[in-house]
Amino acid sequence: MSSSFGVWKGENPLVFSIPLFLFQVILVVISTRITAFLLRPLRQHRYISDVIGGFVLGPSIMGRIPDFNVMIFPLRSLIILDTMSHLGLVYFIFTVGVEVEKNVIKRKGAKALAFAAGCMVPSFAIGSLSGIFIHRRLQEATNEAAFITFLGFTLSINSFSVLARVLAEQKLVGSEIGRLALSSAMLSDICAWILLAFSIGLAQSDGDLLSSLWTVLSGITLLLFSYAVLKPGVLWVQRRTPEGEDLDEIYACVLLVGVMVWAFIADALGTHAIFGAFVFGLSVPNGPLGEALIEKVEDFVAGILMPLFFVISGLRTDVYSIKDPGSTVLLIIVVLAGAASKVASGAFLAATYRMPLHEGMSLGILMNTKGLVDVIILNIGRSKMILGNQSFTILVVMSVVVTTLVSPLLKAVVRPSKRLVFYKRRTIWWPNPDSELRLLTCVHVPRQVPGLIALLDISHPTKRSPIFVYALHLIELTGRTSAILLNATPADASPSGNQHAHGHGHGRIQAQSDHIFHAFESYDQYAGGVSIQFLTAISPYATMHEDVISAAEDRHAALILLPFHKHHTVDGGMRPNHPACRAINQSVLSAAPCSVGILIDRGLGSHRATRRITLFFFGGPDDREALALASRMAGHPAINVTVLRFVHAARAHSQSGSPKTERVVTVAGEDEERDWRIDEECVGEFRERWGGGIAEYEERVVSNAEETVAVIRGVDGIQDMYVVGRGHGKESPLTAGLTDWSECPELGPIGDLLASPDFGTTASVLVLQQGKGGAPADAMMEPKGRVYMNKADHHRASKQIPGTRV
Repeated sequence: MSSSFGVWKGENPLVFSIPLFLFQVILVVISTRITAFLLRPLRQHRYISDVIGGFVLGPSIMGRIPDFNVMIFPLRSLIILDTMSHLGLVYFIFTVGVEVEKNVIKRKGAKALAFAAGCMVPSFAIGSLSGIFIHRRLQEATNEAAFITFLGFTLSINSFSVLARVLAEQKLVGSEIGRLALSSAMLSDICAWILLAFSIGLAQSDGDLLSSLWTVLSGITLLLFSYAVLKPGVLWVQRRTPEGEDLDEIYACVLLVGVMVWAFIADALGTHAIFGAFVFGLSVPNGPLGEALIEKVEDFVAGILMPLFFVISGLRTDVYSIKDPGSTVLLIIVVLAGAASKVASGAFLAATYRMPLHEGMSLGILMNTKGLVDVIILNIGRSKMILGNQSFTILVVMSVVVTTLVSPLLKAVVRPSKRLVFYKRRTIWWPNPDSELRLLTCVHVPRQVPGLIALLDISHPTKRSPIFVYALHLIELTGRTSAILLNATPADASPSGNQHAHGHGHGRIQAQSDHIFHAFESYDQYAGGVSIQFLTAISPYATMHEDVISAAEDRHAALILLPFHKHHTVDGGMRPNHPACRAINQSVLSAAPCSVGILIDRGLGSHRATRRITLFFFGGPDDREALALASRMAGHPAINVTVLRFVHAARAHSQSGSPKTERVVTVAGEDEERDWRIDEECVGEFRERWGGGIAEYEERVVSNAEETVAVIRGVDGIQDMYVVGRGHGKESPLTAGLTDWSECPELGPIGDLLASPDFGTTASVLVLQQGKGGAPADAMMEPKGRVYMNKADHHRASKQIPGTRV
């Protein structure tokens, strides 16, 4: 029977088919997820954890427990388990076919074909030639010709999806190595499926070469028919689906059933069901239509059904079936020799194309990434009685081992070049305020763009004082290969040299990226004094800050602009974005080589004739950085800037001639006295430049944090934006105690106060932190020998302000 009458009847639910299958699925998902969690620090692909999770449940580990397999995986249940896993496999391979990006192959052309063939042919030859001796030594009752072919096939192929993930983890997707490796791997993947059809036909021929030939020709006919008939039909469906609207349910049902139809036809022709699913996927364009179909099946297939396939593989993997150590060592040597031949071929081809040696070796290492295709081929070989227990087990284990070694070997070969070129401008403040200012603007989602563009416009770019903007779209690295391909486009693949791919798109992620790009492009076209280059960075949230910092260093940015981890809602509140966004901001603040700004956007992008900007100045490097930006804003004809400076009561008394000078020096110390003098100079320069009614300057004398908050609350009029310094590393009695109730310490005491919903302001907030090393004016604060300046800068930094006591 399929279902039980319940435990209250005294029945064991695991005796019946449905509860047993459900329990197996639960156990498999838990096993693979726990394995993935344990392997997360190693940053290995999901494929590794799935294979190991299935291996754990197999006879090698859990199967050694008495009656475990009899109770949990009895023979009668394996038919259902195998059928469901292959259904998931069919749809998973369909998604792989959809995500094959033909443009990636076209961009590299002959070079990609050379590397794909150069890495496949030698390893295939090694596997095939050695397979003759290994098959005889193992003495397995299998088809010798098919065994030789499958062994060579197994050694020569690689996994495109796993390779793409490795490239993204190593920050190489947008590099020349990454683009060439993706093109070569994609070509290799396509060749793998064609060879698979041939290998299966050979395996099933039993010496009848004519039937094997018919199988191969049938597969080629199916491929050509799909290209000539199926693809135009799919494009017709895409044209009838308006952009931005959901795919009609009828079309989705027809296409998803069509996957099974093509899988059935391919299996009936003698190739394999997954070959038909892959061919069907190739006929679906990797755009909104393909994205919609993938989203309908991916989570259930990849998260639930595919782990079942790895368990079937794990149940067939038994390390105790290895009886001949000599043959085992020989097969391991052959696998390693095949992997080494790819590295050697990559180095040889690199010399042929006059590429650096380490790039060729890197490509060879990358072409050794194994994945689902490898496990599929090995399981087909096992089910078709081409591979015996020993050879199957060894090859599965070596597939995991070789793939695991790819990342560390790649790190050893591709050593990141040290950025020894020191660029002078790492802050907004600069002796020549009209020199070009380079900004790195980070964007996660399109709704953050209007506020950031408004901030750029408020910063008053002109031809005399230009701003060069690098708009960096940050994309989370997921299992979706199409997202990784967004970053594999060369810099000249889009207008104006922007590093962004246009065209049919990759669905939702591409649509977001296009939206962000076009918004910045539109601003670039009508705004004077602005040059914008679009960049993309795809990585896990845990390492995304490394991409930001690397981009800032490579582009010599003086300021990194980050969006706040919360966004403004219609009711005036603030709702958190992805929780990892805050960690990214904190990591960038702690490691950035230049100044950093965090924008809390509360509708800054709304169109207004004039804007009111208020800067709260307490002193210190961060506040001077905020003052430098406010100085740029003050030159904008539609911006009213007010600088509100807070002065401690003791300092005010000392300047007015009160006999408290000794007390101030005692409290403040010599370093703070010098810091105060630099503040005086910067404020004096601001007032000298923007005095006469262009910008307002006010001072407020306060004694503690309570009075400071009262002054801030009492600011007159509706403000569009507040600008404050973060104040990191600086303790002030004017803000003492505010950090005790701080929700966002990364904003500093005043920034956190203004960002809090309890404060009640509707104005946006910009929090600034000065870059490491400081501006030239801060040389007086640096230890001796840390900062080198010319005489003019030194004089500028150390001249005494009239009326200031030393």
